[in-house]
This record gives sequence, C-alpha cells and structure tokens, in this order.
Amino acid sequence: MHPPPNPSQLRIRDAHAADMPAIRDLTLEAYGEYAAIMAPAAWAGLYSAVRRGLSPDVVAERIVAERDGMIVGSVMLYPEGSDAYGGATPPLEWPEVRLLAVSPAARGQGIGAALMEECIRRARRAGASRIGLHTSKSMTAAMELYRKMGFKRFPQKDFHPLSGETVEAHVLELAG
Repeated sequence: MHPPPNPSQLRIRDAHAADMPAIRDLTLEAYGEYAAIMAPAAWAGLYSAVRRGLSPDVVAERIVAERDGMIVGSVMLYPEGSDAYGGATPPLEWPEVRLLAVSPAARGQGIGAALMEECIRRARRAGASRIGLHTSKSMTAAMELYRKMGFKRFPQKDFHPLSGETVEAHVLELAG
C-alpha cells in the first residue's frame, strides 16, 4: 500500500483546455517584469510575441507545473519542423522550448528547472539529437538556468526583431 500523495508536491503534467486561462494569466504576469527592464519598443514586441504564442491555435505541447491544485509554471515544447516564431526563423531543426514561465510567488523552488527537464525528457523520447530555445539579454535568470543545464549559444539561429533585442539561440546536445 502506498502512502497518499503529498498535496504540496510539484506535479508536472500536460495542460488541459481548462488550464488555458491560468496559463495565459501566469505567463503574462511572469513576463510582465520585462516591461520595466526592456526598452519600450522591445517590450512591446515581446508582449505581442507572448500573446501570439499563447494562442490556442498554436501546435505545441503545453506542459504545466501544479502544486496544491494551482498552476505555478508552464512551458511550451514545439516539435521539430514547426514555426515557433511566426516566420522570424526558418522551420525548427529540433524541438524548441518556448514561453517558460514561473509564477513570481513560486520562483526559486526549482519549478523552471523541472519544466525544462520535462522538455528535455520529451525531446529525447522523440529521438531528437538537440533541443533549442531562444532568449534575450534582459532574461538574466532564465539565461543562468539554461547555462547551468548545459545549453550553449548557437548564434547562427539568432534573430533580430525590428522592435527589440537580439533573440539569442541556445541549444543542448542530447546525444548520449
């Protein structure tokens, strides 16, 4: 007989349609910190890209972190060959992590790392040799997490929105 699950334990799972409003609110709250960090045009571009990325029409795996019945983090994993950035880059050559978001009240608890590990696990399961993501210089905490996880800069896949910061590509080799 197993003990009952700990209700405060973090649970990583696929998102359900009913989770979409919570994911939207959490993501917009999490990314809202960049409004005070980025140049106004860069923030406007990022905000627009985040809103587009949250569209229910987007084809990607939506993964959430849940604790005590509340969604405290989310991320999207785009499959190889998809267009995660609305034509800003060529079709992806490997799975791509996008819109990693952790509730500001739940930061520093390993939620972002747990969501990233789930994306890596899924990419490996799909047979990918790499997994990628894009970020910018304003996202210092995210960049530190990715660096600690072994992601390396891949400037050949950077892109430069007219309104904002260079969007820097990073990849993690999954072989082995």
